[in-house]
Amino acid sequence: VAVWAPARRRGAGREGPRAALKPLPRHCGPRRSRGRAGHVAAPPSAEGHVGQAGTRRLRLGWAQDARRAGRGAGPGDPVYQLPHLEGWCAAQVGAGAGRGARAGSGPATRAPARSVCREDLWVRGGRILDPEKLFFEERRVADEQRDCGGCILAPGFIDVQINGGFGVDFSQASEDVGSGVALVARRILSHGVTSFCPTLVTSPLEVYHKVLPQIPVKSGGPHGAGVLGVHLEGPFISREKRGAHPEAHLRSFEADAFQDVLATYGGLDNVRIVTLAPELGHSQEVIRALTALGICVSLGHSVADLGTAEEAVQSGATFITHLFNAMLPVSPGPAQEEGEGPCCHSPPPPAPTQFHHRDPGIVGLLTSDRLPAGRRIFYGMIADGIHTNPAALRIAHRAHPKGLVLVTDAVPALGLGNGRHTLGQQEVEVDGLTAYVAGTNTLSGSIAPMDTCVRHFLQATGCSVESALEAASLHPAQLLGLEKRKGTLDFGADADFVVLDDSLHVRATYISGELVWQVEEARP
Repeated sequence: VAVWAPARRRGAGREGPRAALKPLPRHCGPRRSRGRAGHVAAPPSAEGHVGQAGTRRLRLGWAQDARRAGRGAGPGDPVYQLPHLEGWCAAQVGAGAGRGARAGSGPATRAPARSVCREDLWVRGGRILDPEKLFFEERRVADEQRDCGGCILAPGFIDVQINGGFGVDFSQASEDVGSGVALVARRILSHGVTSFCPTLVTSPLEVYHKVLPQIPVKSGGPHGAGVLGVHLEGPFISREKRGAHPEAHLRSFEADAFQDVLATYGGLDNVRIVTLAPELGHSQEVIRALTALGICVSLGHSVADLGTAEEAVQSGATFITHLFNAMLPVSPGPAQEEGEGPCCHSPPPPAPTQFHHRDPGIVGLLTSDRLPAGRRIFYGMIADGIHTNPAALRIAHRAHPKGLVLVTDAVPALGLGNGRHTLGQQEVEVDGLTAYVAGTNTLSGSIAPMDTCVRHFLQATGCSVESALEAASLHPAQLLGLEKRKGTLDFGADADFVVLDDSLHVRATYISGELVWQVEEARP
């Protein structure tokens, strides 16, 4: 069992674990052995440390049992404990609450629905362990402790829209697509990403048929971040809002729409998300068919009005692809009027972009009152400082904070310098922090990694650290229905987490409780 825990309180545990009571929010920390109202009794670690619930400043330790998927606990497996961390509790009240942690000393801060508090994190068999069960039922303590040096411990980041990176283009067909996916999976560990959805942009049919079978769902580990399934962005999107997608390969649905989808992609076994434009004919039946298979449908690259978007959500759509980019409402800029074609990600034209109050289009889903009862709409945001003005980030976050999902929309030029690179069938030119379709002013994805997006989002919106971390972890997990295993530090979840300093720079990344990346200066 491994434990990441807060700074040790000397003498704690001398009178027994039930004597060490700390005031805590009801949704945080050990869930049993409660003392008087608002207090939780926490078991001591091997060194007599008492951990508070919530987010944690921790030292890592491990306990002896295993809770791997499909496997019961085994008394011979090591238990890890992480003490000496004062952490974030990126947890929400109720089921699926997520928790994160921050290392160091000092009082913990708390938010209304989430909290930053101090607590040990215990890991066994690749899962996060309830230390009270270990202590009170098994009479066990940690076998190993790891000092996180006063850093923030948060759930691993999940990127549901990444087109490639480090010279790898997921939309380029080859005989060895897997090696490129593996390279990206390995390199994004340094940015705190523990799971991702490789994304294919609009491509010829033969590309889908060749590439998709080579990107299976795969668990993460020392080899790299886990693959949750492929995100197919196109080709069933709007020509007016195609952006960097090649017009020659765009498609509309045929009469037998779902069979057309299968013929286009060549199979959906490895697919997790499909982005389409809901205004296309037969799109509603396609949405229903895809969601019946457990595939997330996202609305994007679209000129749909709000009514059409609401109908799509009623049919099963749950996500919006890069909100504000590639959708109505906008007024045409000069480049469009001159016949160069509208661009989905173009920088703001001299003629101001307008939010049309009589029909807000897909953006209106954030506050719509016509969504099915209990349905939450999620929306992706590219918080790279290029694609979305900080004011727009603030508007979206304040309108619907629980649905915001940070995505990178990273292109193969991620991690490379200025110059020309590919994105599917297009050439991309990188100039500083911006990637354009070569020879145009059309933005073509981002070159910002996920941790950069988290930091920019925090700065631009003024939100809490907990909210910024949730947008990159808990919310994408909820979008994909994985919140019981991913995007949280709740008991029983996969021990995928990232160690961050106070400025949210990544210090180390763990998958299934195993260290998979560490900053050079921190290595022994």
